[in-house]
Amino acid sequence: MTGVDALGLGRDAFARRAWTAAYEGLSAADQEDPLSLDDLERLAVAARMIGKDTVCADLWARAHQDCVRAGQTERALRYAFWLAFGLLNSGEMARGGAWLARAQRLLDDSALDCVEQGYLMLPMAIGGLDEDPAGSRDTFTRVLEIAARFDDTALAAMGRMGLGRSLIRLGGAAEGVPLLDDVMIAITAGEAHPMVVGDLYCGVIEACWEIFDLRRAREWTAVLSEWCDSQPDLVPFRGQCRVHRAQILQLHGAWQDALAEAERACVLFSDRPGQPAIGLAFYQRAELYRLLGEFAPAEQDYRLAGEWGSPYPGLAQLRLMQGRLDVAHAAIKRCLGETDDRIVRSRLLPASVEILLAARDVSGARAAADELTGIAQALEAPPLLRAFALAATGAVRLAEDDPGGARAALRDARAAWQELDAPFETACVRVSMGIACRRLGDEDGAEIELEAARHVFEQLGAMPFVAVVEQLAGTTARRTAAGLTGRELEVLRLVAAGNSNRAIAEKLVLSEKTVARHVSNIFTKLGLSSRSAATAYAYEHNLV
Repeated sequence: MTGVDALGLGRDAFARRAWTAAYEGLSAADQEDPLSLDDLERLAVAARMIGKDTVCADLWARAHQDCVRAGQTERALRYAFWLAFGLLNSGEMARGGAWLARAQRLLDDSALDCVEQGYLMLPMAIGGLDEDPAGSRDTFTRVLEIAARFDDTALAAMGRMGLGRSLIRLGGAAEGVPLLDDVMIAITAGEAHPMVVGDLYCGVIEACWEIFDLRRAREWTAVLSEWCDSQPDLVPFRGQCRVHRAQILQLHGAWQDALAEAERACVLFSDRPGQPAIGLAFYQRAELYRLLGEFAPAEQDYRLAGEWGSPYPGLAQLRLMQGRLDVAHAAIKRCLGETDDRIVRSRLLPASVEILLAARDVSGARAAADELTGIAQALEAPPLLRAFALAATGAVRLAEDDPGGARAALRDARAAWQELDAPFETACVRVSMGIACRRLGDEDGAEIELEAARHVFEQLGAMPFVAVVEQLAGTTARRTAAGLTGRELEVLRLVAAGNSNRAIAEKLVLSEKTVARHVSNIFTKLGLSSRSAATAYAYEHNLV
């Protein structure tokens, strides 16, 4: 194949988003004859999309230097920005900052009035979203003014994303959300640069979760999934996509599917170290392990999540489930005391109500529930946040010895969770409703609510919660479950079907080490010593 043929194939593959073929074709052409700047840019993007971050950085540096030598300052600035953007996204803050500083010096020395000055404003504005959202809002507003003046649709998309998120952080969700919708329209219209499409998708979805906008989070996660699936050789963003899928699946009760997605995300991130979103993947997997009663791996993942962000409120809830109430109480109070950010507090408050009530701090729980209700009202009560607030209010009223008021709030919470198709949260509310019914002398109502909750918990594999319900109902845990988690029951069934650990690992998308740990736990809990004994047990107790 000649260099011309390879170049044509590379360009065609790039247009089809066949990134590996684009990279191979353009690389082959480059070896025959150095690429033009346009094709060098295509090669850098293709390298980024197949996970060759080091090669991508080298290509942007080469393109930047070629432009500097040719006196093409504006293009040199643009390539320096893309190089810094990729480095910062990979967690290489020092190198990324150095390239931004170099670009800024070049801009200052040239005194150019160009669109690239807007691009160079983006990293600092993005970095200030948490600490200084007002400053970020002002910077993103200037970015949009520059984008409009130079008619740069790609910069406009990034500016709208940042402005929308900063407005949300400042309490202006009504003004911010339409900007995020505009970003998604810009992506589908092809207005965003390929280097940032995935970042824009993930940024919008994260913002939707921040304001508990489940409808948008679900809709845009589906769009992100389609985008990833349309590019089989795409490497970046698959981890984030799987985390967002796991979040949706968990809410809708598909816990084993959610766990599989979270585990795939952790594997993908482990293959590409330095990705900041890895913390979210570990946190999501930890949450599922906690709910399934697998406390040891949950704790390990919370600690890994803590290396990249905050492991709370999940770690505090794990401590509560482990019976370490004093540790849970201290942790959640510390977390709330360290932030005034309404978005962050809204994530902490539902768990704080649960922990404070367990610590018999009813007045503190009341304050937390009232604050959560106030945030829900300020955000115009997104259904997900409204459901959390109603459930918290019902739990507090129950602790205040107001079973009638509690049942009214809990009834509304149950309806809200059912409308969201959230079986676990619905079941948790039904447990509280069962307690309220019992205090009102309605034993039949209590039995109905508790039995309904127990059934859902068993289906989900939420064995710690099954134990709570059975204790409330005054029944004994069934021998067939023997305290196994949902994942352990799944592994037991596959063992009984004659599968090896390797085959089970492939079926459940786990490592063989994880499967071996599950098998060991099963043997310990059931008092067994061999796979044949486990198989016999499974058939004797109708578990297959």
